[in-house]
Amino acid sequence: MHTHDVQLTVGAPQPLPEEVALDGFDDCQFTLCSTDVAWPHEPAVVDYYATEGRSWRLRLSRDGAWAARLGAPAVSEDPDPDTADASARGTASDLVLFFYGRIPPDSLKLELDGDRRIFDQLIAWDPSV
Repeated sequence: MHTHDVQLTVGAPQPLPEEVALDGFDDCQFTLCSTDVAWPHEPAVVDYYATEGRSWRLRLSRDGAWAARLGAPAVSEDPDPDTADASARGTASDLVLFFYGRIPPDSLKLELDGDRRIFDQLIAWDPSV
């Protein structure tokens, strides 16, 4: 992320390397997003799809936020992958940059579907407070 910020400062930002971005987004979902702090809004399900072939689901409720990988039955316990309230699709690099606020929600780099209000709520939510 810091390398991207430096590149952005000098006007030549590059996408994050594929494996770094995939691992980075995976880490974001399982270490930064997953929490037992109550989600302060209506329960929601958000799916993220990397064009490189990985997918994640984030469930938001009064019980907190819980991430799972989609498409991997041994890891994902979700029997119905088609029930997301919102989804974001793009390269893993763009998903990471979106997550860290380097790409705005209305960026042409991402395809957002469903209730876009949930993305605004996620951006504003700080479960550490």
